[in-house]
Amino acid sequence: MKTLVKTFTAAALIAVSTFAMAAEGPGSKSAKANVNLSTADLALDHYVTVTTEGESADVEQLFAEDFSQKVQASNGQTHSRSALIKSLKKQKGEKLNCAVSTDIIEESADYMVAKVTMKFENFTKTDLVTLVREGNEWKVSKSINSYK
Repeated sequence: MKTLVKTFTAAALIAVSTFAMAAEGPGSKSAKANVNLSTADLALDHYVTVTTEGESADVEQLFAEDFSQKVQASNGQTHSRSALIKSLKKQKGEKLNCAVSTDIIEESADYMVAKVTMKFENFTKTDLVTLVREGNEWKVSKSINSYK
């Protein structure tokens, strides 16, 4: 009788753990994986991936709380952190058809200014990006876009 009780208990535990794992869904743990923003170069690479390849993992973690984006065009626009994050999440999975190059303009222990150039077939977008160190992570604090 004790063997029968142990068998049913073991079967019940297996069933409960299987249902619990199934309820989490596939990849739910990997979706919460943090992006490494420990250096300015890693943060810049993630910014380029987010803006050009439709990656949206930890997009909130990438931008400083006081982030702002300015678009230099005939109708100059300014975008807030929340507006840009919302826009980037909508573009999840969309890859831009452009050639991307990055140049570091200036760098110190606490900030970096980089130029990200995206060459499309009929125009070029230039993005001047300022990154700052906040604690142990680097974050994008400002972005200024222009088009040619």
